Amino acid sequence: MTSLKTTTSRTRKLAVKEASDIGIPVSEKIRARLKKAKKRFHANDNIAEFIEPGEIEAIFAEVQEKMKGVLESLVIDTQSDHNTQDTAKRVAKMFVKEVFAGRYTEMPPLTDFPNISHLNELMVVGPISVRSACSHHLCPIMGRVWIGVLPNKNSNLIGLSKYARISEWIMNRPQIQEEAVIQLADILEKSMKPLGLAVVMDADHMCMQWRGIKDPGAKMVNSVMRGVFLKDSDLRKEFLSLLGSRYNQSN
Repeated sequence: MTSLKTTTSRTRKLAVKEASDIGIPVSEKIRARLKKAKKRFHANDNIAEFIEPGEIEAIFAEVQEKMKGVLESLVIDTQSDHNTQDTAKRVAKMFVKEVFAGRYTEMPPLTDFPNISHLNELMVVGPISVRSACSHHLCPIMGRVWIGVLPNKNSNLIGLSKYARISEWIMNRPQIQEEAVIQLADILEKSMKPLGLAVVMDADHMCMQWRGIKDPGAKMVNSVMRGVFLKDSDLRKEFLSLLGSRYNQSN
């Protein structure tokens, strides 16, 4: 049984800690936890386990305040211009709670179930619409993902909607397309343990269409192949053929 003296001591330590934290931005507190744990916090990393209850709102408030400073440095009047009076708040909400939410929220549950029917035929899921942002310029990436799975009798299977949910979670953070498909493949491979896995992404990059070269036709297509997809050329051709038919239907 905890003594009154021990409880009082803990309360005092907590009060001292809370007092010492006053004035420290929440981003610095989270960054300190990450560094202490020697965890990476790159743009496309998930840091949800290092965020304590209530801190998402504090991040939102901090980003909003700093976004006001960005607008001021751009010499944009946020006082008398009714169009920009709430822009800092809108942008903060967009970054923290929408387009970058995959950094700050835990992975959605991938409820799996056993392969009772011993399915061992190729499954193709897609196109799954995805939205992200280039981590170089924070410009939108809009695209589609196709996933090919060759299960075995011991593979775990997941519900169809879970492919879309996990894809959205991965993409809702600043990304590089080449790394995004690898992250998606890693999670699906770990969860399902299939004989083979293939992920293809086709996307428009606003960092090439809106700025820079300003080429409206610029796209990027890349893929990740795992397991038997790397060794079996016929399986790879079958997947790409099925993908091609779905691709044409969606255009």
